[in-house]
Amino acid sequence: MSLFGSSNFGLPRLKPLNSKRSHVVSVLDIGSTKVVCMIGRLTPRAESQILPGRTHSIEIIGIGHHKSRGMKNGVIADLDAAESVVRLAVDAAERMAGLTIDSLIVNISAGRLQSDIYTASIDLGGQEVDAADLKKVLAAAGQQSLRQDRVILHSLPTGFSLDGERGVRDPLAMFGDQLGVDMHVLTAERAALKNLELCINRAHLSVEGIVATPYASGLAALVDDEVELGCAAIDMGGGTTTISVFAEGKLVHADAVSLGGHHVTTDLARGLSTRIEDAERLKVVHGSALPNSADERDIVSVPPIGEDDRDQPTHVPRALVSRIVRARIEETLELIRDRIQRSGFSPIVGKRVVLTGGASQLTGLPEAARRILARNVRIGRPLGVSGLPAAAKGPAFSTAVGLMIYPQVADMETHMAQGGLLASLAGNNSRIARMGQWLKESF
Repeated sequence: MSLFGSSNFGLPRLKPLNSKRSHVVSVLDIGSTKVVCMIGRLTPRAESQILPGRTHSIEIIGIGHHKSRGMKNGVIADLDAAESVVRLAVDAAERMAGLTIDSLIVNISAGRLQSDIYTASIDLGGQEVDAADLKKVLAAAGQQSLRQDRVILHSLPTGFSLDGERGVRDPLAMFGDQLGVDMHVLTAERAALKNLELCINRAHLSVEGIVATPYASGLAALVDDEVELGCAAIDMGGGTTTISVFAEGKLVHADAVSLGGHHVTTDLARGLSTRIEDAERLKVVHGSALPNSADERDIVSVPPIGEDDRDQPTHVPRALVSRIVRARIEETLELIRDRIQRSGFSPIVGKRVVLTGGASQLTGLPEAARRILARNVRIGRPLGVSGLPAAAKGPAFSTAVGLMIYPQVADMETHMAQGGLLASLAGNNSRIARMGQWLKESF
């Protein structure tokens, strides 16, 4: 199945899960540092006070991950290299699960993610709100968001209004004169999505759905009170850092910054003249986002960059390593703070920030984030999933687990019937378009 053959502006809608049946879901998290494939069994569960938004319990039956190649800052830079890593990760997950998969739910953090709020209203004439009215007002809001060069990833109604009274969650069967809706639409550039789909198709797999990375990591790492009260989830990956803001149970804003943990590693490799692998080890073992008085006295051995055996490792104070790390981390956090401020959702975020993603595991990062963001910060790990190996329970796997949770919340979104090739050729008022509309409404 091709995403772009079927639809002009949006992605095909993920089929809603049947609440009575078990499902096997396969997901692929393509990152700048690692590629993770997970296969999970979703079984219906009874309503519970713990994570009440979830309709199914998730058990991971297969997982495969591999060091990423051919990716840079979330963008595919080498198609062949990226394809081979996808094959390796999927193969490992299939072997562990003992089954073969042919389609996947994939994440995207590239493509200049853009969040917009669109508002629309319709007249009710004092009548009761029925399903057709809801459909009509959602279509009116969605119609404004269509753009030729961008693809709609997610469109979520964040709130309805009746006769100017905002904050109505479900207006169905209520009376009023005017029904309004605020629609949050998250879009990405068409080319980035096409390349992602091409990479997966070349590995003889099809794309079942594409989810924005900030949405997926927020779904996995946030608890229900945070989603309800308003909270920002910051996913610090290898090549990109993504921001998502949730309020009243919905995603209301998303953004991405092209800075991540790998930038810290390359800063160390340049500043200390060492190899990337050695710089990564120095960052993990000795790097810290907090200044420490003992760092000046502690000496760290830095391996030489060349292959010559006669080259001796250099010795530098640990404070130098921490200074290089701290400079980049502070730049990233300041950029995130400014983006949240500029988005206009700073009051909604309030004092709650959750850090997740692989780069959030750096020593002293929560304290540095508390100081720069001036908010309460905690590290978020994937919640409510069984069968994860110990190595995959950390914040680095939040996005992959979020992709597994996504099918349970996919029906919150509104997907417009965006027409295929015939509709775009024929225009909206032609006989072909009207006939297509009649077929859609009748069957």
